[in-house]
This record gives sequence, C-alpha cells and structure tokens, in this order.
Amino acid sequence: MKKVVLAYSGGLDTSCIIAWLKERQYDVIAVVGDVGQGDDFEEVKSRALKLGASKVYCLNLQKEFIEEYVFPSIKAGALYEGKYILACALSRPVIAKHQMLIAKKEGATAVAHGCTGKGNDQVRFEVTYRLTDPDIEVIAPVRGWEFKTRDEEIDYLKSKGFVINVTKKKPYSIDTNVYGKAIECGVLEDPWVEPPEDVFTLTVSPQKAPAKAEYVEIEFVKGLPKKVNGEAYEPVKLIETLNKLGGKHGVGRVDMIENRLVGIKSREVYENPAGTMLFKALNDLESLVLDRETMKFKTALSQKYSELIYNGLWWIPLKEQLDAFFNKVHEHTSGVVRLRLFKGNCDVVGRKSPHSRYSHKLATYGKGDKFDQSLAEGFIKLWTTPFKK
Repeated sequence: MKKVVLAYSGGLDTSCIIAWLKERQYDVIAVVGDVGQGDDFEEVKSRALKLGASKVYCLNLQKEFIEEYVFPSIKAGALYEGKYILACALSRPVIAKHQMLIAKKEGATAVAHGCTGKGNDQVRFEVTYRLTDPDIEVIAPVRGWEFKTRDEEIDYLKSKGFVINVTKKKPYSIDTNVYGKAIECGVLEDPWVEPPEDVFTLTVSPQKAPAKAEYVEIEFVKGLPKKVNGEAYEPVKLIETLNKLGGKHGVGRVDMIENRLVGIKSREVYENPAGTMLFKALNDLESLVLDRETMKFKTALSQKYSELIYNGLWWIPLKEQLDAFFNKVHEHTSGVVRLRLFKGNCDVVGRKSPHSRYSHKLATYGKGDKFDQSLAEGFIKLWTTPFKK
C-alpha cells in the first residue's frame, strides 16, 4: 500500500477522505496541526484512527505559527487589499511544511488535503508541497470526487460503519486559529446582507461593548510586540491577551469583498482584535521613527508581501528578500504606543520612542521654535521651477 499523509482537520470532508483513500488502497497517516483552533485533539485523533488511519500526528504549532509567520507579517504591514490581516492564510504554510516533514519521515509518496477547487487554501497547501518535493503525488479528493452534498458524505461514512456527529449543513464556513477567525457562506454570500451577530465569537457587538473607553499600551522592540500594559508576554499569550482586550470592545471586525487568486470575488467576514491593535500601533510607531522615503517605499512592499501570503508564495525567494528589508527597517522601531478601545474603534492616542525623529523644537509654534522660516521662500521658488512654462 502506498503511504499518503493527509492534512486532517477532524471535520466531515477530511474524515470522508480517510475512508475514501483507504478504499483506494492507501495507507493513510493523518497530521493534525494545532494552530489554536480550540479543538479536542484527543477526540480528533481517536476519530482518525477509528476511520482507518494507521497513524495520527497531533502537532502543537501555535508558538511557531505566531513567531515565524504572524510576527513577520506584522513587521511587513501585510494587509491584503488594505483590510485582511491574513490570519488564516498564514496558517497554511506552517501546516503544509510539517505535513511534508512527516511525509519524509514516513517515506510517503503522496500527500492529501481537503480543500475545494474554488478557494485559495488549495494553492497555499500545494505550492508548499511542490516546492518541497516536486515529485510528490498530490491528492485533492474534494475537487472531483463523487460526493455532491454533505448528506452524501454522511451516508458514505455510515456505509463504512462510522457515524460522525454532523447532521445538517452548517450555516457558515468558519476557520479559526489563535490569531483570528474567518467566516463565509450562508447568508454572507449576499453582499447586501449585514453579517448576523451569531457569526461573531471573538468580538462583542460594538453596540453592546462597554460604555467606557479602555486604554492599552503596547511596547515594541525592533518591530516585535513584547509587552502589554508594561507586562512582558511570550508570543502566543500576548496574542491571546490582545484578542481578549480588543474583543471585549468589539475591535477587529472586517467585512469585505476580496479578489480570490482563482479569479472570483468572495465576501468574507473576519475577526482579528489582536492583529488590528498590533497593525495600528506598529504603523503609528513607524511614523515616529522612520524617515519619509523609507515609509513611502515600505508601503509598496507591504502590499506585495500581503499578496505573496494570500497567493500561497510564502516559500519563494522574494518573500525571504522582503523579510531582510523589513528587518532592516525595524532596527530602530522600538517604543510604546497607547491605544484607546471604544465601541469597535481602536485609536492611537500616544506614542513614544528613544529613536523618535519628531523634534518639538522644529514643530512647535510656541516658545523655543528653532525652525528658520526665512528659508521657506527660497525653497518654494526652487520647488516650483520644474513646473514653470
């Protein structure tokens, strides 16, 4: 029997895939990547074994996910189409990476996933597979198998003697990790319909958020968040803390129409309190410590970085080159930013840094002004010269 390593979520599709692959004489090894989705992984492991997997690897990837994928994206200022913080897109390359490591360890000749043919995740998984091992067989059953509905999948598992605890179609498709959450499908497929409150679990409704603002201070060292309100946190705990603080005030909701890589537009709803707070804070700190030309150039590269993540190109040379640029940019991006959280809003109300380029002596209109205003007239004449007829 040929060995295949499956990215296993424990849901209906990937559970069906185990039985489906077994039927085709594959020895199925399941890999479960814990990126903070909150599942009962003992139950997930037990389910995979009952379905016929010969082995199940449950890998805690949360620390690696935040440190090596989320934090670089924050330093890069990577917002896809100016809105999406890429919480779920970032989790795919780390899961696929470890799936390939298990495939090598087990001597597997194939890997499999449960992505559909309409989404972006199939690309994110398969690009990682093919860049790691161009000769690996890639199996994507959901793109073309015989099942057309969830009910047919349920009946198939019943025919194999396994009853999964799914009886009807979920109203939404939801993807969650320690960094954030993505919601689509159901009534959200109509872009005119306001997202119902029951889709949100990480954030309270801004209307029901506290009537009093809360202030939060985030300290950065070389572009990386280290402290919240003066207390040091390790990376995963820092993200969890900010998610709780921001979620309490309804911060971090995004409702957008985005352009998928496969060529269609999709309506997506996201929750990302921690990411919203970190992006706002770091961007503002950058305005204090970076020079004008660096800031302008960084904006263009930030957009490119977000597209690489969204399009599954985490492992290409350009992404590594951009990381080197952003690491250089953030050599002096250290300081503290104060945020005010109130009724869904996250506003920067203070910032300080030992590397600040802000000069009170040059900016003030009061006593102590050192700006030589007499230079302005000559400057304006020179500035105008190229545009004179």
